Amino acid sequence: MRVVHPTPIQQKCIPVGLEGKDIMGIAQTGTGKTLAFGIPVVQRLDHLPGRALVLLPTRELALQVEETFLKIGQPFNLKTAVLIGGESIFRQAQELRRRPRILIATPGRLIDHLEENRLRLDDVNILVLDEADRMLDMGFAPQLNKIMKAIPKERQTLLFSATMPNAIVKLATTYMALPVRLEVAPAGTTAADIEQEIFIIRQESKLSLLERLLQDYRGTVLVFSRTKWGAKKIAGVVNMMGHRAAEIHANRSQSQRREALAGFRSGKYRVLVATDIAARGIDVSNIELVINFDLPDQSEDYVHRIGRTGRAGNKGRAISFATPAQRREIQIIERLIKKNLPISQLPELAPPPASRLQGHRGHVLLGPSPGGNKPQGNRRRRSRGSRFNRGRDGRRG
Repeated sequence: MRVVHPTPIQQKCIPVGLEGKDIMGIAQTGTGKTLAFGIPVVQRLDHLPGRALVLLPTRELALQVEETFLKIGQPFNLKTAVLIGGESIFRQAQELRRRPRILIATPGRLIDHLEENRLRLDDVNILVLDEADRMLDMGFAPQLNKIMKAIPKERQTLLFSATMPNAIVKLATTYMALPVRLEVAPAGTTAADIEQEIFIIRQESKLSLLERLLQDYRGTVLVFSRTKWGAKKIAGVVNMMGHRAAEIHANRSQSQRREALAGFRSGKYRVLVATDIAARGIDVSNIELVINFDLPDQSEDYVHRIGRTGRAGNKGRAISFATPAQRREIQIIERLIKKNLPISQLPELAPPPASRLQGHRGHVLLGPSPGGNKPQGNRRRRSRGSRFNRGRDGRRG
């Protein structure tokens, strides 16, 4: 791995991490946080006994972090082990017998190994909490507290996230010793290279808009669904539209998730449909467009979702679909990112074939309502006037 110009978070965190100090690192997604903690970890382990534990919220993110450690740790002959759900626990137990110096784990599977006495953490002297806010959002607080009790109090702790809610501050004050707060942008800030916009649209018309956008944009597209069931349905319809699409969510096996992500990277799939549980493990270069088919339940997830595009200095675009009843959700997101999201006027939408409209148990799921959206012309324009004083089809009314 060759790093010619370190990113701002790397410039700030690496020197402090090498000194052995605790760090609270705040930076947007896609700014190089993995190397910001990875380089201090491997260099310090080369001179210290013990080992490092890296905790992450999702399997995909754990596998991507392992890829980085394999590259930067090779010169130091540092063995790694990945402890995640969906993989053979027997094979993981065999890896633990090799005494790896770097453990990369999700909290649930790590607890499994602790409870079966396959693993002790009393020699961990470096702890990394990556995407700490997401771990708390996913309900991992009890597991984190249990893990903390198994780790020596005398250790270095490196905490990283793109957002910094009060729960994270409380976690830091409880388990960290005078952490150095290193910020390259205020918590919740989105990357400057991402152009963002919103369409106000009825739920049943979203598929028609998605089809239009997949025609307007020719590159790779990442689509976010609020539910795993919705992700499956969207991926199926996108394939029917003639685009190669894959899905990634909690109902997919680990091998299926790996294949979908690898296919998206290689270009086998043009469209990847995902839920938030997988959002922070998707590190794919040059994603042209992120589409929020559904707004996220947690406003902080908006930052992580759109951070999949516009990475490493590249330009990106994020388009969100919001129903007329979700204006308050839009305002909450705007307060978090400290900017107004431009609302675009809907283009002319063609109704999808009737075969696409059948949802679960025969219910209409995502197609247009009777009458559809009124034509707005082929050219997409920004609406003028009050941002929220618009009719149901997104126009002023």
